[in-house]
Amino acid sequence: MTTHTSPALPEGVSVEELERLCIDVATEASRFIRDERPERMGVAATKSSETDVVTVMDRRSEELLHRLIQQARPDDGILGEEGVDVVGTSGLTWVLDPIDGTVNYLYEIPAYAVSVAVVVGDAHSQGGWAPVAGAVADPSLRLVHHAGRGTGAWTSPEDRTASTAPIRLSVSAEDRLGRSLLATGFGYDPAVRRRQAEVLLRVLPLVRDIRRIGSAALDLVRVAEGSVDAYAESGLNAWDLAAGWLVVEEAGGVVVGAGEGAESAPGKALTVAAGPALVEDVRALFVTQGDVAD
Repeated sequence: MTTHTSPALPEGVSVEELERLCIDVATEASRFIRDERPERMGVAATKSSETDVVTVMDRRSEELLHRLIQQARPDDGILGEEGVDVVGTSGLTWVLDPIDGTVNYLYEIPAYAVSVAVVVGDAHSQGGWAPVAGAVADPSLRLVHHAGRGTGAWTSPEDRTASTAPIRLSVSAEDRLGRSLLATGFGYDPAVRRRQAEVLLRVLPLVRDIRRIGSAALDLVRVAEGSVDAYAESGLNAWDLAAGWLVVEEAGGVVVGAGEGAESAPGKALTVAAGPALVEDVRALFVTQGDVAD
């Protein structure tokens, strides 16, 4: 079983304050992409217009996240999907996905999210970083899933004044591959999608069923809450998985990559998340079937 040591925070910084800030900024961006979503954004528009509108909303959401983070913690670094990075001096880097599940967002399918995490280490290198706090905000359900290293994984209402108490998350205890519900996803490159589909043709008979929802961050949350037993996908970037990785681990799960050393960490080659009893079986299934990014 691959394990990851708990990373050290800079002096004077607490996990709790970082987790609270993750929740705050992810929730604000979540409200923004939901409430400011253009009305005429759906399938009736031209393909180029659809793409342009999603890109604009991605960038505006990331700009909002940048502004909120820099106001609160000006010395921290920022790594975002849209590529406007900030080099920090504090030893902490914020890893952002302003809209995870953009195709769902385009088609108004309620399975997209804002993912915000704080990591230590070099967020640009495979195996060189680890999350210490994170939040995945679900605009459609008005929920935020969050964790800090050592604080547990929780689902809370978007509205802090709501009477609903946070729910603690716990991964599935399933230990048999043949009874497991597996979540996965596909890349955008046609060659990669073809290879991933070929792998699933062999994997599908070996598990109970497969779900393809379209948001890596929400897939990881579903592992954490136990609504799927496992998740496996190649081609993920740091911003796709940083917050969800921590949420799964704090819910009692394990998140691993394709191999040993730096490759044992989740990332481009492979990301597998599941309960401790199942994770190595799922990883072995995908590694032996060759589901490793080129």
